[in-house]
Amino acid sequence: MEGAVTNVVIVGGGTAGWLSACLIAAQAASDAERPIAVTLIESPDVPTIGVGEGTWPTMRGTLDRIGIDEADFLVACDASFKQGSRFDGWATGGPDDIYYHPFTAPVEGDARALVKAWRVEYPHLPFADAVGAQSEICRQHLAPRQRAMPPYAGALNYAYHLDAAKLAALLARHGREKLGIRYISDHVTGVEAAEDGDITAVRTRENGSISGDLFIDCTGHAALLIGAHCGVPFIDRSDVLFNDRALAAQVAVAPGSPIASQTNATAHEAGWLWDIGLPTRRGIGCVYSSSHMTDDEAAETLRTYVRDKGPEGGLDGLTFRQLRFRSGHRERFWDRNCLAIGLSAGFLEPLEASAIVMIELSLNALLANFPADRSVMDIHAKRFNDLFRYRWDRIVEFLKLHYVPSRRDGAYWRDHRAASSIPDRLADLLAIWKHQPPSIADLPAVDEIFPAASYQYVLYGIGFPPPAPGAVRTGGTERMMAAMAQTNARTRALSASLPTNRAYLDALRAAHAQGETLLETM
Repeated sequence: MEGAVTNVVIVGGGTAGWLSACLIAAQAASDAERPIAVTLIESPDVPTIGVGEGTWPTMRGTLDRIGIDEADFLVACDASFKQGSRFDGWATGGPDDIYYHPFTAPVEGDARALVKAWRVEYPHLPFADAVGAQSEICRQHLAPRQRAMPPYAGALNYAYHLDAAKLAALLARHGREKLGIRYISDHVTGVEAAEDGDITAVRTRENGSISGDLFIDCTGHAALLIGAHCGVPFIDRSDVLFNDRALAAQVAVAPGSPIASQTNATAHEAGWLWDIGLPTRRGIGCVYSSSHMTDDEAAETLRTYVRDKGPEGGLDGLTFRQLRFRSGHRERFWDRNCLAIGLSAGFLEPLEASAIVMIELSLNALLANFPADRSVMDIHAKRFNDLFRYRWDRIVEFLKLHYVPSRRDGAYWRDHRAASSIPDRLADLLAIWKHQPPSIADLPAVDEIFPAASYQYVLYGIGFPPPAPGAVRTGGTERMMAAMAQTNARTRALSASLPTNRAYLDALRAAHAQGETLLETM
């Protein structure tokens, strides 16, 4: 089948739908002979399911490409800065069992030299503290940037915590007003297909048939196009990742209270709890395995956490929203002229916040190799499917890595350590990492989803024994020692110059409110 691909139809809104629409529309060449047109169809009665409140640093580039100002985004989405994750209780469950996975990587160089320098010079420090300043910056609740810096630039690498519903609303407004996206609020009632299987149109209740050349399925777990119509199977990964339920709650915070610089992930007997700080509230939730914990036990675990670590009176009026999910993904993500993005493509438990970044990466891959004509679409689809099957596999392995080295007791944690639940590739890597640290040799792709530094932060943070010096001489150790010696000075300089998250965001919101007031009086 041939024909120019110019008419992109996105079915479904929310974060996935509106990110897809905005990024494609923003990157479409306006001077093309046949410009790309973007249509988004969103059901007026289907509530948006937020895919998460945490992003990766990639979101800065995504928002910039879409054309959204960073300050406007921070205010509109009640957003705050995220500089990584903190893990409490994952190794043993003891009171001092804490480690960080920061976004700023250690100094570049031979991983063996890095670990050797840490072992020799700073064995008394946690790995993340020895190789960088960001963990200490997080402890002090400091922002990664100053107000005078250009938008999306920082002294340290950073992402965001945000209100997912407000992000979708901001994108929808920007897409319709600034990017010329055609918006249809209607129910999709059916799919029309050609004899070869391509989707030719989707039928709607009020607007009839909406035709297109490329259809993007952003219908969430319903997967109306990729699953219900195309019949692409779902691959269940719950044999590796056991968690299948979550209880989510929102807790108000007192004015002026500190805003955390990282996502806090606290382990419990059958899962973990997230704690995400925004300027006006905290998002707190309990992720758990229904095979190891009942719903009532999970609710009590969440109540106990809020009572112990939430604000005074945090239990007053506290309500829970239960989410049920299967960790897994589609066998294929792009089938003929249908591409699944977001929850329709797959979902893994929210540890390390992979949901939104997979939307971004999917769109980047699509735009980098956009099928100009239908005749080449199947080639692009195969390449896309190969790449994203690799990426989903790597995420599954990296999430599993957080559980396998744990020394916690209990059926849940013992089951995670069972050899039958560990992917073969991860088992091989863990065997290698007893003798050498994670490095680019273990992660051969040009653009890995998680770099070697992330594996190092998690492995050595949770207490995996660092390797002894190997039989082959390691180069660059002195340079690594010198770089680590500068960490204390850099930490002191950043501590003295960076504002707290609260001070930064409160000042930004005040300036924004004053600006709106001035505009109203003009």
